[in-house]
Amino acid sequence: MDRQTASATFPSAAAAVADARRFVRKVLADWGMDEVADDAVLATSELATNAIAYAGTSFEVSCHLEEGDVRIEVRDRHPTRGIEMPGVTASSGRGLPSIARLAAAWGVSYDRRTKGVWFRLPRPGSAAASGSLAAEDIAAEPAPEIIRPSGVTGREAAREWARERVRHDGSGETVREGAGPGGQPGGGRYGEGGMGGVGEAPVAGDRLLRSPAAVEAMEDGVATVREVLGAEGAAVLLTERDGRLIIGASVGTATELHLGELSVAGLGPAARAGSAWVAADASDPAAAALRARSLAAAPLESQGRLTGLVVAVSSASGRFVEADGARIGRLADEMSLSLEKARVGELERSWRGWLSFVAEASDLLAGTLDQERTMALVAQLVVPRLATWCAVYTVTESEPDRLAYVWHADENRSDGLRELLEHAGAAPPTDAPGPWNGLATAPDDVRAAAGDTASDQVYAFPLIARGRRIGTIVIGRPAGDRFPRSAVELAEELSRRAALAVDNARLFSAQTAMSSALQRSLLPPGIPEIPGLEVAVVYEPAGEGSEVGGDFYDVFESGLPPGSPAPASRWRFAIGDVCGTGPEAAAVTGLARHALRILAAEDMSVPAVLGRLNRLILGEGERGRLLTLLHGEIAARHRRDGVTIRLTSAGHPPPLLLGPDGGVREAASPQPLLGVFDGVEFHTDTVDLRRGEVLLCVTDGVTERRSGNRLLGDGHGLERLLAGCTGLSAGAVAARIQRAVRDFGPEPSNDDIALIVLRAS
Repeated sequence: MDRQTASATFPSAAAAVADARRFVRKVLADWGMDEVADDAVLATSELATNAIAYAGTSFEVSCHLEEGDVRIEVRDRHPTRGIEMPGVTASSGRGLPSIARLAAAWGVSYDRRTKGVWFRLPRPGSAAASGSLAAEDIAAEPAPEIIRPSGVTGREAAREWARERVRHDGSGETVREGAGPGGQPGGGRYGEGGMGGVGEAPVAGDRLLRSPAAVEAMEDGVATVREVLGAEGAAVLLTERDGRLIIGASVGTATELHLGELSVAGLGPAARAGSAWVAADASDPAAAALRARSLAAAPLESQGRLTGLVVAVSSASGRFVEADGARIGRLADEMSLSLEKARVGELERSWRGWLSFVAEASDLLAGTLDQERTMALVAQLVVPRLATWCAVYTVTESEPDRLAYVWHADENRSDGLRELLEHAGAAPPTDAPGPWNGLATAPDDVRAAAGDTASDQVYAFPLIARGRRIGTIVIGRPAGDRFPRSAVELAEELSRRAALAVDNARLFSAQTAMSSALQRSLLPPGIPEIPGLEVAVVYEPAGEGSEVGGDFYDVFESGLPPGSPAPASRWRFAIGDVCGTGPEAAAVTGLARHALRILAAEDMSVPAVLGRLNRLILGEGERGRLLTLLHGEIAARHRRDGVTIRLTSAGHPPPLLLGPDGGVREAASPQPLLGVFDGVEFHTDTVDLRRGEVLLCVTDGVTERRSGNRLLGDGHGLERLLAGCTGLSAGAVAARIQRAVRDFGPEPSNDDIALIVLRAS
């Protein structure tokens, strides 16, 4: 493989996304770039999904190694279809926010036939990769201007876009610039009530406590504070979203502290001003809450937001002086930097975990085209990662919201939850996610039977595909376990992808049902009984039933006017293969099968029928399709020792005749196929099928069944297979041939299979 450039093309199919990821991972492994493989694979996955979902064409993935950096481009073949961006130009776009957050630079390029989205990842250890991400880099949205100079990085554009719209804090909360709580200007450095920077909530301490690096920094910091100030105890107090303070780390006597209801709002004016302070006695609110007679404290800050406090405590009054306040202020500044770095690292890890989850969920959803299975998969993806339970409602044109699937983390509660939802208010017909209070409308006895579940907090997310609502996802958590913003956003993104998967499954089910109905209409309703002859047929369409095949067969009475009381003495059979599949092939199949019956009813000979059918197909012009056909007439023999068959093989695989001694020979000469030449004259070959002899007629789905480079018909393979069927009934011969075709190759057949077995008895 070229160590500078590698590329591969993939079809417009859901499975191609996984193939593209494997390709990128292998290329980067060959280039020794494993450190960036995870980011590259995630970004490629999003762009490949974009190409399939929006462009609907095949796509090419190319990797370039440029001066130690990796540049990857996903190029589709629909240059006129623009990029859909979530929150900017579409409600269901995907890919671009991920690229802006992962890549050092990204952009879009066009030519006359294709459109490509590229991104660049620096080699680990380079200058571009060494800088840590700022919090706004992680939380900001991508810039709305897609085509931009390559010198403007994704992070710079995202940062500029974020400044123009909103700013996000590390907890995922969104706050508009220049506004305090409630949209009013804040008072003091941390706003009225001390709730963070101007208009911003404090950073949630639980995120820092989840980071091993932050815990280590806090433990080292409190040890240093105690040593430098000679304090009896020291602690780091972290702010929660609601303003309460919790202990992050403590040492000495501070390990015995119980904060109670201490909050940022209860601190003194020095704390709200963002300055270090010293309290000589217990009159200070913080000292009183910490049960200390003197205290030195300083705020921990992160980008103008209050992260927490560093405090040193003593049981003696007047223990600390102003110089101690300056010292603890400097130590707090150093600790703030360490905690900010750890917080950003935890944010990035959480975000990467979120992106991995969404990518894997997309693969799972794309892997099924069964609507019921898709809805079950959606619910099981949500529980227990995002919620305690999940319910999926569907909507159709003929009926309102219907509860289709319910899943609870505790299986013992599933039945009660289903009954509660069935008696609750209908799922909200909304086009935007939000809280739902439908459980409160259920009857009291049903709510009592559901127990605590009846008081759960619930969110509803619409399933919107092709501009219309096709259902709703409802998720719930216990009343005391609130939904964090990250869970709501993740559920919203998952609902968008689930909507596409459910809609695709619906379309596939409808297409399959229509194809099956059309296929049944092209096959005979039954096989007539023919005296002295056993008849067995096999038909297997290729694929999953989403397309109508081109193979067909028929066996019917001929030569008698409708309603005639006389028993039939002649029968016709036909087996054919129209070139191609789908509606066009089905049209020719229907024309051929019905024309055969109509013309036979006119008592036309087999060659005359084929000549007329050939002209009919040619008369279809461009709508016509090539047709191979084996058509024959069966007549009883006077001595009842078998039947006489006069048949014509128009470009079709020749029928095989099996004798009682195991010998096999071809029973018809080849003649031109139908739909190519006008004025073709056909003739018949006569076969006297005596007792115990078998005539096998197949389509090329049998003879061309593939296993690697071998075909079943190679080297007289079908003849040898038929020779082993000596002495079997017609049904047993058909079953053995069918099983042999299935077992010949490891992969499912990609062609229809049809066969007719006639055995004289």
